[in-house]
Amino acid sequence: MLRRVALALLAVAAAGPAFGQAYPTKPINLIVPFAAGGPTDVMARIVGERMAKELGQQMVIDNVTGAAGSIAMGKLARSTPDGYTIGIGHLGTNVVNGAIYKNLNYDLINDLAPIALLPSNPLLVVTSNQVPAKDLKELVAYLKANADKISGGTAGLGSGSHIGALAFFAVTGTNYQLVHSRGTGPAVQDLIANQIQVMIDQSSNSLPHIRAGKLKVYAVTAKQRTAAAPDVPTTAEAGFPGIEVAIWHGLWAPKGTPKEIIDKINAAAVKALQDPEIRRKLEDLGQDIPTPEQMKADVFGAYQKAEFAKWKPIIDKAGVKVD
Repeated sequence: MLRRVALALLAVAAAGPAFGQAYPTKPINLIVPFAAGGPTDVMARIVGERMAKELGQQMVIDNVTGAAGSIAMGKLARSTPDGYTIGIGHLGTNVVNGAIYKNLNYDLINDLAPIALLPSNPLLVVTSNQVPAKDLKELVAYLKANADKISGGTAGLGSGSHIGALAFFAVTGTNYQLVHSRGTGPAVQDLIANQIQVMIDQSSNSLPHIRAGKLKVYAVTAKQRTAAAPDVPTTAEAGFPGIEVAIWHGLWAPKGTPKEIIDKINAAAVKALQDPEIRRKLEDLGQDIPTPEQMKADVFGAYQKAEFAKWKPIIDKAGVKVD
């Protein structure tokens, strides 16, 4: 009898790693917190498609919009922790929302398991083609003179474009009305149509429209010019030092997802970002690629906590809160 029990226990122990090695055996749901066509969605599709090749299963994109990504992250936190539902987010959705939304029914740090850091990109100061300003100083003067007529766009409260707008306000002294959309894609279409006049938008989203002549660009919110748009000056070069904001992205899973599965997804993400073609696509959109060390789950988790400690006082000071 004891021998049979021992053999059964050995069989269970042996089966554990086998299950981990078999993962995944079906498609993986990738929750994207913004609408199709926005920068987070674009990154999810570029990186997710390459990760799917590594994992041997399809990545199914699930665009869950609303409340600046907090609805999507809530859905992720409530998902079964089996590796078949993961989510992509960024500085806004997985740090700033924790400071803005008073009544989140989940904890961004404790209810989600970090998988991997993904690329980051600076923001661009862009306007519709109807705005007459020729450079950033002229734009700031124009925004101040027409504050009651100008509207600026964001992808929603706590989004990267909202964070950028707050930083822009603080340094330039402008204070135009903000219109919060359900994702960057819809917001930039309103910008092209001049329904709104200005955005501090992620470069990965704005650059294709700038290159197509549909938007005007004034500056990049980085210490150095971006290789994807070398003719665009930094905000400091354009006369307004201190506006330095980069929106990093990452992958998370529900808390309790087995470490072996986290490690397997992380390895697929690292491999994807080492692919020359994937790197070319992302760098062409102004993205900065993290190193494999920066992408480690524990390193990424520590970075997320440090970013929360950095941004919460800034958000609190700005008085941006949602009940």
